[in-house]
Amino acid sequence: MSVTSVAMSRTEGRYGSHHLDREMEYIWVGDRGRAVIMLPTSAGRQNENEDFGLVGAVQNKIDAGDIQVICLDSINRESWADDRLDAPEKLRRHALYDRFLAEEFLPWVAETVGRNDPVLYGASLGGWQAATFAARHPESVGRVVAFSGFFDVRQLTDDWWSEDAYFFSPADFVTNMDAGWVERLSRVGWVIATGEQDTLVDQTRDFAGVLRSKGIPVHEEVWEGVFGHDWPFWKEHLPRFVP
Repeated sequence: MSVTSVAMSRTEGRYGSHHLDREMEYIWVGDRGRAVIMLPTSAGRQNENEDFGLVGAVQNKIDAGDIQVICLDSINRESWADDRLDAPEKLRRHALYDRFLAEEFLPWVAETVGRNDPVLYGASLGGWQAATFAARHPESVGRVVAFSGFFDVRQLTDDWWSEDAYFFSPADFVTNMDAGWVERLSRVGWVIATGEQDTLVDQTRDFAGVLRSKGIPVHEEVWEGVFGHDWPFWKEHLPRFVP
């Protein structure tokens, strides 16, 4: 790991991933409290959530020592956003990112902050990533906040389907979970929301319904009369869902 301190409460760093065979950049704001890990949207970078005001929206909680925010880079530019790749290769690359989160980055964050209950936040494609990760690795996440997301991986694969795709499509695999897995997911605090004019609003409603049908508690919101799928809405609503 290489770390460059920019200010007392803000650090820019790189995490060397064996799974991805590269260094992953992050911005870490704050040094006390529960970790809030922010994933970027489709082709965004680690600076995106900070630049669009999501970090600033919770700055008072950072200053109070309630939370510390980690804005993490993605590999979306080399997977889902790379139109030269076919769907199986995009999914293969994303699966490596999933392993990076589960086996490398989140355990390191937990060790660093001294607790293993991070809030995992994402919007749009990041919402799918956050919810999918939480459903696949519930012991790694204390709460997931998915704004304006989709939960059917066919949204990304142009309806290409395989057994591998199934396990990255929570609308499908959560539906078929047994009682043991339902208990594990029930320990996660689920927050799923978007605006009622969002083209993805039915995916929010449907996936929240899947969770409820399995007896998994979920906080669902559909913001009335607005599009919702944009930075001002995410910035407005996020502070209510971080400790």
